[in-house]
Amino acid sequence: MADTKDPTGSSKAKWLVVAVPYLWSAIFFLAPFFIIVKISLSQTAIAMPPYMPQFKDLATAWDAVRQFSLDNYVFLTEDPLYIAAYLSSLRIALISTLLLLAVGYPIAYGMARAPKGVRNVLVMLVILPFWTSFLIRVYAWIGILKPEGLLTMLLQALHIFGPDQQLKIFNTETAVFIGIVYSYLPFMVLPLYAALEKMDHTLLEAAADLGCPPLQAFWKITFPLSLPGVVAGCFLCFIPIVGEFVIPDLLGGSGTLMIGKTLWAEFFNNRDWPVSSAVAVVLLIILVVPIVIFQNQQKKL
Repeated sequence: MADTKDPTGSSKAKWLVVAVPYLWSAIFFLAPFFIIVKISLSQTAIAMPPYMPQFKDLATAWDAVRQFSLDNYVFLTEDPLYIAAYLSSLRIALISTLLLLAVGYPIAYGMARAPKGVRNVLVMLVILPFWTSFLIRVYAWIGILKPEGLLTMLLQALHIFGPDQQLKIFNTETAVFIGIVYSYLPFMVLPLYAALEKMDHTLLEAAADLGCPPLQAFWKITFPLSLPGVVAGCFLCFIPIVGEFVIPDLLGGSGTLMIGKTLWAEFFNNRDWPVSSAVAVVLLIILVVPIVIFQNQQKKL
């Protein structure tokens, strides 16, 4: 008896597999995004929720849409605070990403060159901080970096500082960089390790046989082959750091200006939901550029 297949059922199954991620994105990304866009086009009001107009029914929906305006976006361009916050966030994110790459690459390289029996242990040590709450880990750095904290006590015990000297790192950008590098280091190390671990090390042996110095072999062989991990790690760190709020707020204090803190202040302190929504939409548009670049690089690599 001939084996019959149902092409219709197969096509439906394929369509369902493709439709699930799009449906997930529509529910958990597009729908909230359009709500934020709608609020950003509204005006502040003394109400709950604190903006107007609101869609009460389909009959008045068009009247509400006609009240939308771009005033909040114009306000962002006129107030230097928001421009400075965006530029400061991009600067801190860029410097932090470069620091993460400088710290993470040697760690990933050492893990990839370690004996195979030790690599799994090293990977576990890298992801071990994720077993502890992110907020608790950031609070721990407060106890380390504050003027009377553990780092100051250590320097005094080593007689590097005098009894009355204190380390003044807390509530500065330096503390923010320390917290960001510590918190996001696994996101840089793991992609780099994945790229370096699968590299063919016989290429380095061949380069050495041909008289290529180790440093030159690294820049001509190892680093180019690890570029997919470099690109993935940099974007995995840069994109969330731009909108970071917890670390700048707890370690940077009021002197550190980042767009995440500005967004929080507008939404919760000033209760200006339309302006804060406009800030969030502009931030998303700014981050779309590196996301598109990342996706294009992933296709090429």
